[in-house]
Amino acid sequence: MSFADSIGTVNELIWSIPLIALCLLAGLYFSLRTGFLQVRHIPDMVAQLKKGEKSEDGTSSFQSLMMSLAGRVGVGNIAGVATAIAFGGPGAVFWMWTSAFLGAATSFIECTLGQIYKEKDPDTGEYRGGPAYYFEKAYKHKARGLSLAYGILFAVVTILAMSFFLPGVQANGMASAIDTAWGVPTWVTAIGLVILLGFIVIGGVKRIANFAVVVVPVMALLYILIAVIVFFVNFTEIPQVFGLIFGSAFGVQPVFGAIIGLAIKWGVQRGIYSNEAGQGTGPHAAAAAEVSHPAKQGFAQSFAVYVDTLFVCSATAFIIISTGMYNTFAGEVWPSDVIQEGGGGLSSDVEPGPGFVQQGLDSVFPGAGPTFIAVVLSFFVFTTIVAYYYMAETNLNYLTRKMTNRLAARAMQRALQALVLVSVAYGAVTTAGAAWGLGDIGVGSMAWLNIVGILFLQGPALKALKDYREQKKRGLDPQFDPRRLGIENATFWEDRADGRLRSGAVGEPTAKQLDRD
Repeated sequence: MSFADSIGTVNELIWSIPLIALCLLAGLYFSLRTGFLQVRHIPDMVAQLKKGEKSEDGTSSFQSLMMSLAGRVGVGNIAGVATAIAFGGPGAVFWMWTSAFLGAATSFIECTLGQIYKEKDPDTGEYRGGPAYYFEKAYKHKARGLSLAYGILFAVVTILAMSFFLPGVQANGMASAIDTAWGVPTWVTAIGLVILLGFIVIGGVKRIANFAVVVVPVMALLYILIAVIVFFVNFTEIPQVFGLIFGSAFGVQPVFGAIIGLAIKWGVQRGIYSNEAGQGTGPHAAAAAEVSHPAKQGFAQSFAVYVDTLFVCSATAFIIISTGMYNTFAGEVWPSDVIQEGGGGLSSDVEPGPGFVQQGLDSVFPGAGPTFIAVVLSFFVFTTIVAYYYMAETNLNYLTRKMTNRLAARAMQRALQALVLVSVAYGAVTTAGAAWGLGDIGVGSMAWLNIVGILFLQGPALKALKDYREQKKRGLDPQFDPRRLGIENATFWEDRADGRLRSGAVGEPTAKQLDRD
């Protein structure tokens, strides 16, 4: 069996029906347990992004959101959507929406847990946290050995995924788009990307946050704006677009009826790849934020899922479907008469990926489509790889934070940086199939561990949500003390609460709040 065949076998094993069901059912369960907070707390999400706190040690909620979006908005929003539509039909878009809506509740749970159990980095003073931290701490007082082992397992898997499996997918999409637009060899793109990344990854979380907060919103808004223009240019195609999406999602159209299972599989798989709800990546950025209550950052990160899938991914889907620039594959290329009946317009030799979107835009803006997508995707990919490195570094820090030999820990950090750069170089020059296969293995492995884990550890996040709601009803700006809620091992918040108690800032509304009421 070849290396490519081995990747495919492992990928199919990980992304089998049980994982698809786990992602959807966990999202539905958390939606019910939280009273569909993804709808109920939209005002809180927006408010937190507008006026969130920040400090020398922690980023603001908006910066944290941008860091999170830097990891979410990448090649998956363009090439990922294209492959989902290609292999699952237009109905895959509906299942991407579904996974995002339900996943917003999952994201709240995992990101609130990330905040509750965060720590301060002993070297930099920056906040660190994520699934490895909350897996170890949540049941440290009951099952120390098991919780520690699970945390270490997640950290190791995440380091491999973020430094080896996933960066190559991003680099491959970027190199492919640049090659299509300007004919630049992939090896040239690989060298340039490695050099640029080398300047960023050694700067720490603050530099990553400052970089992401500028680049991500500008490029995302520009991309959505172009999609809106395409929307109005192809205004008459809107009924057909939504008809294809909803009809093929449930197998109504005979053309796509045979692949309804693929629509669900590819929609959920690429949806999770893009919005990362449940994968366990969001809590890393969430933990870096300075907030007075963990639920606040949970809301902010839930909103990130909406931005990623309902806005950016939908923009890609509309460009592809409204311009007819797609083929539908079901293990093999569909016959040309079926493709035309289903609305596809690309020749069978076009590999699903950025090319679908580039040709779609080119049909509306002749000569500009490939260039625009190449530029946008380059920025998306760059910020995503930087965010990947940050998450890999956070998990390495988790494994080495108690090492007495800090020189050895620094050496391991340098080795991690080198591995990321090697992965980027390899991914840029390898085939798309191999790159996506490795990426899917990384995403699926993390999702299995994280979703199963938070189903057991959900209690503290639900308590934090209840506490937040109760304090809001009393007219307070919610403040968090884990001991009042029976949450153990949240040492950061215990220390913070003790500081507030000494200053008399906890318990009752302030004079300003009373005057306002």
